[in-house]
Amino acid sequence: MQSSGGDVIKLLVDVDYITDLAPIFQLLTTCQVPLIATTAGDRGLISQLLGPKFGGFLAYGSLEGVIPGLPTLTSLRQVYKIEHMNADTKVFGLISNPVGHSKGPLLHNPTFRYVGFNGIYVPMLVDDIKEFFRVYTSQDFAGFSVGIPHKEAAVACCDEVHPLAKSIGAVNTIVRRPTDGKLIGYNTDCEASITAIEDALRERHAANGQARATDTSPIAGKAFVLVGAGGAGRALAFGAKSRGARVFVFNRNFERAKALAEAVSGEAIRYEHLETFRPEEGMIFANASAVGMEPHTHKSPVSKGVLGAYELVFDAVYTPRNTRLLQEAAQAGATVVSGVEMFIRQALHQFRLFTSGLAPEEFMRKLVLEQF
Repeated sequence: MQSSGGDVIKLLVDVDYITDLAPIFQLLTTCQVPLIATTAGDRGLISQLLGPKFGGFLAYGSLEGVIPGLPTLTSLRQVYKIEHMNADTKVFGLISNPVGHSKGPLLHNPTFRYVGFNGIYVPMLVDDIKEFFRVYTSQDFAGFSVGIPHKEAAVACCDEVHPLAKSIGAVNTIVRRPTDGKLIGYNTDCEASITAIEDALRERHAANGQARATDTSPIAGKAFVLVGAGGAGRALAFGAKSRGARVFVFNRNFERAKALAEAVSGEAIRYEHLETFRPEEGMIFANASAVGMEPHTHKSPVSKGVLGAYELVFDAVYTPRNTRLLQEAAQAGATVVSGVEMFIRQALHQFRLFTSGLAPEEFMRKLVLEQF
């Protein structure tokens, strides 16, 4: 095509996996004439978002409606601002499947600009995380958030893993070290979720005039009922154990529940007993499953009738912000903690890792609350 003498070359390629895009980016950097290289389908979205970084002649955006793999013109202009991208822009993104629910781009991209950091954060629909990191080895790809269902598999993809993440067995943040390109794994979910729960309980106790020792966690000694044994569930379980809670794990796959319960000296109970499980009053309920996430907002991991046994209910789901579980828990008199608060706290830590310390908390918190 290049030898045909055309002024501009355009390629439209079908891709099955996000790893199929690597040759596209290579073509953009080596072509001797202006090149438009784009792909079709959800897994090709970053070809549009990152094309300008690698020298693409132009990028496409849809004027209206949802077209798989094609960002809207509004998002290109307002969220990603790709006109400011250049060859030195560092790429960050969420590795997940599904990935369309993520609010990460709405948080990280404006914050990059706010602190003057030359970076872009994009959604990455990844099927095989091991293959993804085998293909994307460039220093251009500087850091990653890790979402469902890759948090546990991500541990094996890292060259080094922070001790907390290693003990949990789940990584939700990966940074490529600039000096040698090695992948370093962290877990920012654990402290984010547990401190959000602790702070909410302290507020409840203070409002009720209940004096508590400041040097002990308000969840110490409590029954901590956890639904979900994936990456987020592991973070919650290890966090609860570290604070002295008694952890009970429910998961549709009972073997996974047993494995997690054994790791935190807790107890695994079959999922079908969740509705009748009530060893005491004033327990803590934590949903770390995807039940209730958009588009299935009508669902809840537990019925409203049993929520009266819980002093606090936490939901890791943050889309929507006020899930059916949280609505019904509030009606039952429980203190509720949205996954949005966990999202904010883990994102602050994550952003510091991405930028070597920068994290304007007030700006980021305001931005998240405006988006949800």
